[in-house]
Amino acid sequence: MGQAIGKVAADDPALTVVARFDRPGTETGPDLVGRDQALQLADVVIDFTLPAASVELARLCAAAAGPALVIGATGASDEQRAAIAEAAQRVPIVYARNYSLGVNLLIGLVAQAARALPADAYDIEIFEAHHRHKVDAPSGTAFMLGEAAAHGRGVELTKVERRTRDGITGERPVGEIGFSVLRGGGIVGDHSVTFAAEEEILTLSHSGRDRGLFARGAVAAARWVAGRPPGLYDMQDVLGLKEA
Repeated sequence: MGQAIGKVAADDPALTVVARFDRPGTETGPDLVGRDQALQLADVVIDFTLPAASVELARLCAAAAGPALVIGATGASDEQRAAIAEAAQRVPIVYARNYSLGVNLLIGLVAQAARALPADAYDIEIFEAHHRHKVDAPSGTAFMLGEAAAHGRGVELTKVERRTRDGITGERPVGEIGFSVLRGGGIVGDHSVTFAAEEEILTLSHSGRDRGLFARGAVAAARWVAGRPPGLYDMQDVLGLKEA
């Protein structure tokens, strides 16, 4: 991700890559500088490392009142997310589980559709497909779509979700949000959300074709967060999809 982000940023005439750095204590290599030097040079730091490193970086940036941060590390604990939120009280931070511009636009559209289409008439089913090597299911992005649909309907996802169906399952409950999964081949990532009524079916979908899409979204987030007031933001903020 670091290499992909560096390439996208270098191709953007509005940005200048001022520094690249690795974990403290690591020998600096070509084009690498120490962490403290990098923080002094940058307006925004894009971090796709590990949650513990992201928390430490957020605390350092907060203590110095900058630079701003774009954090893409996944798998953070509740405690680590709370630490990042605390740091965001002093420095602007974009923190998202998925930086695809298309996926985040899809999330916003799903919330709007769920808000507009009544639960007693439209069933919601989320489908996702990934390569055979992916070890978790449903995907984190699928859960983000489920959360968006539940939020649009004003309910908690955990109270209406159905992750598996097998055997005699009975009639589908009104308001249920279902998940379906495919694993196979080299699929980068496909996600769709279907709103199925008796008279019509609406499907909103996104297909990933190259993992560079995450780098493009992270760079867009960096451009957006520069100069913002302290706060914890996500890609819905970057895309202007948050409710007024």
